[in-house]
Amino acid sequence: MTDEQMKYPIGKFTPPASYTDADINQWIEDIATLPGKLRHAITGLNYLELDTPYRTGGWTLRQVIHHLADSHMNSITRIKLALTEDNPVIKPYEEADWALLPDYRLPVESSLKILEGIHIHMVALFESFTENEWGRTFIHPASGDTISLKKVLGLYSWHSKHHLAHVTETVKRFVKI
Repeated sequence: MTDEQMKYPIGKFTPPASYTDADINQWIEDIATLPGKLRHAITGLNYLELDTPYRTGGWTLRQVIHHLADSHMNSITRIKLALTEDNPVIKPYEEADWALLPDYRLPVESSLKILEGIHIHMVALFESFTENEWGRTFIHPASGDTISLKKVLGLYSWHSKHHLAHVTETVKRFVKI
């Protein structure tokens, strides 16, 4: 893959015109399986390989894994706010700045554990939702968009697969035949 293809290896997120039960079930499965797939993808990588950028100017695999933990930690907070408040305005964060903080140089195990725990909670919530809860919303202040929890599920399924592809496509470069 070229650097440009690696920017969005599975394409950009496009919310569907309508949400089917099959979509919802698949997206919940994507959330449920990401931690294991990510752990499997990096098995055997050394410290230097984890510090390989997935594309020129992109984050290292280590940063991608730490980003997933931070992003999904923010996501579950947003989900719970939407479930317990009426259309709250959520707090955005500067993900590029977070990727430069010292904890992004740590071994990835702590972020894999965070993801495992968060995804267990996300799946439990998503599997319990009524139609009313799927329609709960929050406002993202950067865009002003009102976002439903159904869209959040689709977005975080995509986000999981998007960054997993960054990792798996980069790991393919390490394979020696």
